[in-house]
Amino acid sequence: MKKLIRLLAAPALAWSLALAMLPTHALELGQAAPDIELPGASVPRLSGLLGKVVYVDFWASWCGPCKQSFPWMNEMQKKYATKGLTVLAINLDAKRGDADNFLAQNPALFALAFDPKGESARRVGVKAMPTSVLVGADGKVLYVHRGFSKEERGELEAHVAAALAQSTPIVSQK
Repeated sequence: MKKLIRLLAAPALAWSLALAMLPTHALELGQAAPDIELPGASVPRLSGLLGKVVYVDFWASWCGPCKQSFPWMNEMQKKYATKGLTVLAINLDAKRGDADNFLAQNPALFALAFDPKGESARRVGVKAMPTSVLVGADGKVLYVHRGFSKEERGELEAHVAAALAQSTPIVSQK
């Protein structure tokens, strides 16, 4: 059992150490979201989604809370797509096969991008998995959230709904 725990913890520890050693740029609410590249997505850059509210989620296959967030993101995409929401999940696994195995068990009904080098995560300042960034239709950061639990679904949906209902940024951060 200890061997299994070490085996499962190794990717998370390595990723955490790598993030800690790299320079990051923390997002500030109200600032323009960085125009990150979206490898593997139908839109090559985040700026290609200007005019839509975008829920950007950074995830990895070894992330336990990510397994909980995928059904919720599927639900949000289905419920709010016609109102202008795009859910976009950016995978940060070094090996695409790890992401594909995760997706086979946790289907995504929303846009996906794959960033094995983690460049998008560095530009956004990701320090925890998952990290999500809500970007307004004007391209500005409205909300940043780290982690995911079932208890937070209502609060997260409220931020999404508010972003869709208004043109001014939501000024809060968790």
